[in-house]
Amino acid sequence: MESKKAEKRSEIKQTSSFWVWVIASVIFRLILIYFPQNLNLSSRPEVSTPLTSLRRLAEGYWLKQSSMSPYSGSMYHGSPLLLSLLGPLTVNGIEGQPNHLQCGLLFVLADVVSAMLLRATGQSLQMSYSRSLKLLGLVQLSKNSEMLSSGDIAALVYLWNPFTIVASVGLSTSPIENLMIILSLYGASKRLSSLAAFGWVMATHLSLYPVVLIIPLIFLLGYGPDGPPRKLFLQRRCIKDGTNPISDNFCQQDELLNQSNLPVTFSWKPVIHFLFWVSVWSVYVMVLCGMSVKQNGGMWEMFKSTYGFILTVEDLSPNMGVLWYFFAEVFDFFRNFFLIVFHVNILFMILPLAVRLNHRPCFLAFVYIAISSMLKSYPSIMMST
Repeated sequence: MESKKAEKRSEIKQTSSFWVWVIASVIFRLILIYFPQNLNLSSRPEVSTPLTSLRRLAEGYWLKQSSMSPYSGSMYHGSPLLLSLLGPLTVNGIEGQPNHLQCGLLFVLADVVSAMLLRATGQSLQMSYSRSLKLLGLVQLSKNSEMLSSGDIAALVYLWNPFTIVASVGLSTSPIENLMIILSLYGASKRLSSLAAFGWVMATHLSLYPVVLIIPLIFLLGYGPDGPPRKLFLQRRCIKDGTNPISDNFCQQDELLNQSNLPVTFSWKPVIHFLFWVSVWSVYVMVLCGMSVKQNGGMWEMFKSTYGFILTVEDLSPNMGVLWYFFAEVFDFFRNFFLIVFHVNILFMILPLAVRLNHRPCFLAFVYIAISSMLKSYPSIMMST
């Protein structure tokens, strides 16, 4: 009884400590957002890119309010839905407060929600990992692993990551994109097909590169959260020495009897639901975009100014990547060839990594995000977190 009470007190203490750090991170962000003049982060190319700059979004909203296409010229290249959501906040500020304060508050809220989703996803992975250890007979190790909550650590690391803080203070729209990516992973880890599909469709709509995450999302929905390979359970159940045919024969029978204790095989039902919701959310987003840009250029101009802008690397202003410098130096005759090479380079890594890491879908998603963050056309420090 005393040990149980001590464990409960320890859990309460850890929970209270976690929320103290969360509140402290929010207060720290609010202080930096309220006094942004001394930092001037919104003009840094490491923070704001042509796709995530709030200044460009404000310019696009001004053009839309002036009955012109927000994609006219070369200022705005983001989503029309994001323009409708954040555009009014860049104009109607709070009286007596700094400009864009409302957008900053929205970005802080997005960071907090992302951290909570990371926490819940980490808890799901921890529970799945503990069950796998118990199936392997490593009960003591599973008990020790539960002493440290990976979900709490992941959430606090995200909230106190300097890059995450700089992105919020620098008024970059990256927190919204990250929220959609994390939302899709959370939905897949909980096997909520509609939520995972919504997050993936919105993340792809906002920045295109998350389209590669459909593979780890399918693995998450089909296999469940991360776990050891299935063959490891079979090896753990029985190790044949090859010298005693009787014991080996008994080992094979024991292996067949314990098939029910093995991890669940791939399930197609949540995957089919996910693909159905992907089609539903995609149509819904396209309808909303069509309504938004109907009088301002139409869908073709939107695709050309968003996805086309990403794939053709039209803006050669300096950023964290190397594509701007490379395409500023390359001859125009070879430009299309190297555009194909750079973008296909990401696709070449998808299949081998999926084959090797199919039992670790969350880690596979992390690897995909890391690769696309390094090779994308307009990277920023937020995409490196």
